[in-house]
Amino acid sequence: MVNKTADPQTDSLFDAILSLKTREECYVFFDDVCTENEINTMAQRFAVARLLLEGDVYADIIGRTRASTATVSRVKRCLKYGSGGYRLGAERLEKK
Repeated sequence: MVNKTADPQTDSLFDAILSLKTREECYVFFDDVCTENEINTMAQRFAVARLLLEGDVYADIIGRTRASTATVSRVKRCLKYGSGGYRLGAERLEKK
């Protein structure tokens, strides 16, 4: 698959992320790279994706994650038409 964001800078960022070994290293790295809001937004979207994949309904997801209906809809569209990243991440966590 051709990725629309692929370039040397993005490759370097992803290589750095892949080199992190612990959750603490991730916290330290992402604390420097992202704002607190950006981290919280990504975490919320991933939580929404996992709940959608489990079959939860919008009202329950909104109640559990405090995500907006727009966020839930966006994540649902990504699950249906996206690259499969949410599903890949969720499946890998299930295997742990």
